[in-house]
Amino acid sequence: MQIDKSRQPAVLVLALTAALSLAACGKGQSEQAAAAPQAPKVSVVEVRSASVPLVLELPGRITPSLIAEVRPQVTGLVKQRVFREGTEVKAGELLYQIDPATYQATYDAAAASLARAEANRDVARLTAERYAGLINIQAVSKQANDEAQAAFKLAEADVASARAALDKARVDLAFTKVAAPIAGRAGRSSVTPGALVTANQADALVTIQKLDPIYVDLTQSSTELLKLRRDLADGRVSTETADSVPVRLLLEDGSEYTTPGHLEFSEVSVDPGTGSVTLRTVFPNPNGELLPGMYVRARIEHGSSNDVILVPHAALSRDPKGNALVMVVNAENKVEARTVEVERALEDRWVVRAGLKDGERVIIEGLQRVRAGAVVDPQAAAATPPAAAPAN
Repeated sequence: MQIDKSRQPAVLVLALTAALSLAACGKGQSEQAAAAPQAPKVSVVEVRSASVPLVLELPGRITPSLIAEVRPQVTGLVKQRVFREGTEVKAGELLYQIDPATYQATYDAAAASLARAEANRDVARLTAERYAGLINIQAVSKQANDEAQAAFKLAEADVASARAALDKARVDLAFTKVAAPIAGRAGRSSVTPGALVTANQADALVTIQKLDPIYVDLTQSSTELLKLRRDLADGRVSTETADSVPVRLLLEDGSEYTTPGHLEFSEVSVDPGTGSVTLRTVFPNPNGELLPGMYVRARIEHGSSNDVILVPHAALSRDPKGNALVMVVNAENKVEARTVEVERALEDRWVVRAGLKDGERVIIEGLQRVRAGAVVDPQAAAATPPAAAPAN
């Protein structure tokens, strides 16, 4: 087919116009797509205010409720060790027998001295009574009567002295039997039969410790104590009576001690070396599982934090300065970076004291795809159970 050369310019103009129209349409569509990118999807949770248990986890050491270092009160040779090391002993139970021969002889001599003094006193008393009757009829001189009365008083003093000597000899003889001053578990003996011990020596023969009940001494910083008192005064923390504060114990291997204890007292002064106070707790220990010197951690629930926000761990991050940060989706589906005040962790959540409000939406998934000010497509995260309070 032959095209008329007179119509060629018109055809070229129409083709060029069509091409330009198609190019402009494609460019407009691409610009429209670039101008309106799809909002990234993120998972959010709606946070709520709540009251949560106030639980302190503090380090501590186990100490016996009673401890007695047994020392001899007389000098002599150990004749017999009666108890078995590492066993329970009762108060007053015989532990050691020190050779009593010397003390028995001293006791017998003191008893004889007392008997002699009493006999002399009886003679002096009869003489004094006789002279007292004769002086009335002037059968004896006044001087002789005075001497007789004085001799009687001297004889009475000798009796008292001899009786005191006998009592001391009796006490020393009794001390040759070394008895347990308290009930508890006896430790390792430092002497064997045949050893020479001296009265009130520096080294203990054996140490007895009462292990049921047993003490756990915890340390708490004075800063934490002051913060707790301020929160109580402001009403942010409520607590029950201190007489019934329960305590749970975590052992060195991470297991939990089966029987709970209770808070006994709090130290009234701050240790200047560590800046901490001591909290004494008491635990039953019928099976002897807790031993003195063990390192443990204790959880003390002594109230509840009021009007706090629970935030999942995944929602919280840190800014370059170390401040706690969460991403919040507002009513316009825009992301806001929010600095929050974190009090502590509770199970799988953070307890947030300030920075969030009841009902706000916090991003827990997709944080790497968003920034502050960006528009997002929020999707409700799967429901998670609330953090459980520690068992009492």
